[in-house]
Amino acid sequence: MKLSDALRKAQSLGLDLVEVAPTANPPVCKIVDFGKFRYDISKQEKDKKPSGTKLKEIKFRVNIDDHDYLTKIRHGEGFLDKGNKVRVQLQFRGREMAHQEFGMQLMEKVRDDLAGMSQVEMEPKIAGRNVTMTLSPLPAARRKRRFSVAADDAEESVAEKSAANAGD
Repeated sequence: MKLSDALRKAQSLGLDLVEVAPTANPPVCKIVDFGKFRYDISKQEKDKKPSGTKLKEIKFRVNIDDHDYLTKIRHGEGFLDKGNKVRVQLQFRGREMAHQEFGMQLMEKVRDDLAGMSQVEMEPKIAGRNVTMTLSPLPAARRKRRFSVAADDAEESVAEKSAANAGD
């Protein structure tokens, strides 16, 4: 349709001729109410914006078992993979306060284990009976999961063992 015909038709309907895809060949236009068109575009832009990164928290104790530690690290990797920040909190109870160096060693271990997924935003700080550290996710292209792959292998081996036991 020619430009003059399109403009005439839009005016006769009481609407506007809006260019939707100017880079296309030929350019694509719509006959719509321009105010409504701009409102719809602003709503689409608002929906596209991420709601911001959420802060997830993982709590540890000094004398945590290896399996529990790995479970919490896997959860932390999942949070970081989704783009959330992670606050790692270590709680001391009772006599554990006398050996805060064990807590700092655990925080360093967490930092090293999640180094492929995150960068330290806030170094470990002691505040009362807690040690807190904040990790922020790396850009998606630089993230490397270390623990979730092993979890999938472990689940498969458990499924194979249960299938073998069912056959007995």
